Amino acid sequence: MVDQRVIVTGAAGFIGWATCEALLARGATVVGVDNFNDYYDVALKDARAARLEAHESFTMHRLDIADADAVKQLVSDVDPYVVVNLAAQAGVRYSLERPDVYVQSNLVGFLSILEACRAQVESGAALTHLVYASSSSVYGDSADAPYSVAQKSDEPVSLYAATKKSNELMAHAYSSAFGLPSVGLRFFTVYGPMGRPDMAYFKFTNRLVKGDAIEVYNGGDMLRDFTYIDDIVAGVLSVIDRGAEVVPAGVPHKVYNLGNSHPEKLGDFILTLERCLRDNDLLTTPLQRKDLPMQVGDVYQTFADIEESSRDLGFAPTVGMDEGLSRFARWYAEYYRDERS
Repeated sequence: MVDQRVIVTGAAGFIGWATCEALLARGATVVGVDNFNDYYDVALKDARAARLEAHESFTMHRLDIADADAVKQLVSDVDPYVVVNLAAQAGVRYSLERPDVYVQSNLVGFLSILEACRAQVESGAALTHLVYASSSSVYGDSADAPYSVAQKSDEPVSLYAATKKSNELMAHAYSSAFGLPSVGLRFFTVYGPMGRPDMAYFKFTNRLVKGDAIEVYNGGDMLRDFTYIDDIVAGVLSVIDRGAEVVPAGVPHKVYNLGNSHPEKLGDFILTLERCLRDNDLLTTPLQRKDLPMQVGDVYQTFADIEESSRDLGFAPTVGMDEGLSRFARWYAEYYRDERS
């Protein structure tokens, strides 16, 4: 990886930041892209960016990937050997409130990335492949678990899911028409330190430390394939390294699941989180909860079949729920120490 240039979009986001950190640790030159939108606390994005900008071999560009001309110019100027597109408007429920934002970022923005990469391939530049984020949400509310990339995934229950499935179709089209090698990664419920405050585990924590009741949908009767951030990053790095090897002949496009492949009951997850928060002196009151019905756009379960990921990428998650939540709780206690004092 030494002296190899990588562009990572969504670099101030959770997975983007962690991927950049790992690439920098391996000696890569990393160019980050982020628009620093205010979907959640911008201070957390700034904190991630500050850690990255402490590295001499990292540069952050504050731009929106929907700005096609700016993206194309940046990719041309950097001449990366791989582009990792992790920028997207996230959140299932928010897509029901602001669909326009999802279209602009996840569809228009992704088209900008594809066009910029296409131009590189056609010019004979250094680019070897595109890596992009998809989501377990593409499986909809399927009961056919564990979810395999070979199974049907064209019945989304949220606009967010529809945009991520659209990304896969768009990438396949560009791979077919223009020979752009690309690999999509369906992430399953990623969590950990420096994570997204809009995710359930983070929202639960914010409310619990204040002594407020948490809102639990479907009475906690849901299954989630919680996947720790370090395991996800290991999968992303493997695709960065092996991209040209794993795409098939003909249409050079491939999709993989990256998940823990061990669904947890949401109720058990909450109890483990409570224990970890108490172990770090973050809770002083009994846990209070308000049970609510299943939300529109939500699904009962997620469960990754990672047979192909394990075979082709060597993907093997190692961090279980207890350890992952313990690490998150320790980070939370330190990061928000001044606010709690």
